[in-house]
Amino acid sequence: MRSTAELVKRFRSHGLKVTPQRTVVFDVLQGDSAHPTAESVFEAARQRQPTLSLKTVYQTLGELARLGEISALDLGTGAARYDPNVETPHHHLVCDGCGAVRDVEASVGDLRVPASRRDFTITSAEVIFRGVCGACAASTD
Repeated sequence: MRSTAELVKRFRSHGLKVTPQRTVVFDVLQGDSAHPTAESVFEAARQRQPTLSLKTVYQTLGELARLGEISALDLGTGAARYDPNVETPHHHLVCDGCGAVRDVEASVGDLRVPASRRDFTITSAEVIFRGVCGACAASTD
């Protein structure tokens, strides 16, 4: 993910308003590999910017996604998750126990579209691996 300063410039270059609240959202996302929800971004950012609203967080995340700065993920965990890692192609591991989401670089082989669907042009593919993380597996032993 770009630095906060770079995101500020990018927002301004697209005519988007940059506020202290949005800047804090940018800061919170820096280096976050946990694929946060909007609510977890809100809680973390609100510690630094008490005037922040959840609506601002949702709007900022949506604009970051539209600009291609983050990916909005629907991983079937009940809430949209946001992935700041848009530079490296990757898939995701999702723990069925605790809901943790992690990036994984994995080869998924030679997938092919059935002949009956060849009229569809594929531009990207996402694979979600589901299972149980080490911490959850250890807690059930």
